[in-house]
This record gives sequence, C-alpha cells and structure tokens, in this order.
Amino acid sequence: MSRSRLVPGVEIVAVPGRGLAVRTAEGEFLGVRTRDADEGALLSLLSGAAAVPADEEVNRVVRAFEEAGYLTDGPQRPKWPAARRDVRLLGDPALTGPLAAHLTALGAEPRTTSPVTAPGTWPAGLEGLLDENPAAVVWCLDGPVPDGLWDAADRLPEHGVAWLRCHREGWQAYVEPLAATPGDVTAAHVRARRLAATPAHRELAAYWSGPRTCGVPVRLTVPAAVLLAALLADDLSRWATGAPDTAGLPARRRLRCVDLRTLTVTERPVLPVPDVAPMPKKDG
Repeated sequence: MSRSRLVPGVEIVAVPGRGLAVRTAEGEFLGVRTRDADEGALLSLLSGAAAVPADEEVNRVVRAFEEAGYLTDGPQRPKWPAARRDVRLLGDPALTGPLAAHLTALGAEPRTTSPVTAPGTWPAGLEGLLDENPAAVVWCLDGPVPDGLWDAADRLPEHGVAWLRCHREGWQAYVEPLAATPGDVTAAHVRARRLAATPAHRELAAYWSGPRTCGVPVRLTVPAAVLLAALLADDLSRWATGAPDTAGLPARRRLRCVDLRTLTVTERPVLPVPDVAPMPKKDG
C-alpha cells in the first residue's frame, strides 16, 4: 500500500487551465510552478506511489516542497514510549472516561483513580499522587478548583512526573499547560496570573473559594467533554513522544479557554510566577 509523502493536511489539487496548486495545512492555496517538470511523475512521487524515475525538473519541484516543510519521510508521529505509558487519571468520570479512551488509542496505558468517598473528594498528598510511580498525572474537574486541592500535585514535576489538568467554571473550561520540569507553569502560577490579569480579582478569588449560588446547573455535554479530552490527550502525547508543537503558542506556556456553548478554543500566553524575594532584615 502506498503512503503519501505529504505531511498531514497538505494536499495537491489540479486546477483546470492553471496547473497544480497546494492546499496548505492552514487552508491557503499556493500555485506550483512546475515549468518543464512532468506533472504525472511529480504527483506519483509526492503521493508515495512506486518509485518513478525523476528528471532534474521534477527533483527541483520536490526539493521546493521539502524546503517548504510539506514533505515527510518518516512516521507521522512517533510511538508512545513504554517508559511514559503509565498515566494516572483523577477527576470527574465525565472527563476521565473519554480521556482514557483517547490515551489508549494513542498507545498509553491510563489508569483511573475513583473518588475516595464522593465526587470532589480525591487522594491528598504528594505520596498518594506518586503511588505506583506514574509517568504523568492528569486531573480533570467538572467545576472550579477548590483552594489548595492542587498544591501537592504542583510538586510532581520536581519528581520527574508530568502534570496536566483542566477544570470548568460555568460555561468556560480551562486546559492548563503541561508541566514536566520544575521550571514549567503550575496550577498555582495560572491562578496567580489570572488574578493579576483581571480587575475583578476579589470576585474571582471569592468565586474559587465558594460558596456559589446558581440557577440551573451547567451540564457538560458529550461533545464538550470529548473536545477537552482530545486537547489533553494531544498535549500529553506530544510530551511523551517528543513531537513538536503545532502553530501557535508553545504548549508549556499556553492556557486554553474553551467556550462550552460554542466549543471555541482561545489560547492565552502564561508564564511561571517568580518566587517573591524575602524582605531584607532590619538592623537591630
């Protein structure tokens, strides 16, 4: 079976009376100046068909595709390495269920931790999170994050464990950046940055702390849950396999907000918060 040499999302179309055009991964159309190159031989080479003798003109166009980043010679994405397959999932089943399915399909081996007593009551302490030495911990909440709930988990990167999370606030869900090293963005950093970025910081802090009064509760729909799970699984897969980031902000410096009504994803840059310098001691 032949395999296309074009990277995913890049396609070639024959335009009547105008020759060939490339549709890029961003959806743009670019004309191809084939000049004297045999278009049939060119298409055979780019489609991954059996080897076709290529002249200098065909090779010239192929080199142009290669320089533009439109060709690939290897697998589209590396396999999930065995050392990083053990992924521990915590949180609400509405989110951990589809996430486990995504991760299994990608080659990971997720294991889900159920609530100790009732939804919203989860294992506390760093030792509990490090139980059985997971390669990564993903925590998904179908609601706001209670004060202090993720404090212990923020220390996971110090122990070589990747740390990824998401939560919902009304009709908005937040997918936080993956933290894999001590210098990455933690949940506490995201919290501090969000408070600093809004004039309603007192209201936001009160909203997180509760209690909250609402009308008809927001229900997480299946499409919304699947989208959030797909975003989390993609970030985790890229970390595990070393696959490069896609266009946009770097994954470890990106906070994504998902509008659960329209399933629109908005990216915002986020950086770690430096430690506050201690106050100088006074003489005497």
